[in-house]
Amino acid sequence: MMIYKVLRGPEWRQFQDQWSTTGAPVDLADGYIHFSTAETLSGTLEKHFSGEDGLWLLACEAEALSDALRWEPSRGGALFPHLYRALRLDEVLWSRPLPHGPNGHEIGALP
Repeated sequence: MMIYKVLRGPEWRQFQDQWSTTGAPVDLADGYIHFSTAETLSGTLEKHFSGEDGLWLLACEAEALSDALRWEPSRGGALFPHLYRALRLDEVLWSRPLPHGPNGHEIGALP
């Protein structure tokens, strides 16, 4: 199953430079890296990134992240993937800019 991580431009550049990340400030504060599923991504963008430009969407295969990935209840009881270790750049299958348009972030088709 594909899961998704949203990073701001500087966070994504730092990740690329260092080849691993422990996430954004919210991830550091919570002690794990927050991911979204295709079904929860738009809610995540609306709640945590509303109106922000310069975002990047990263995709990872959940099964490849091993037992460090836990599915835990969050918004409305939905299960969200949380990674309890650093994410390595080689675990990112693809990345793309996530533009902000007149109707919010333009997610486009997700595999």
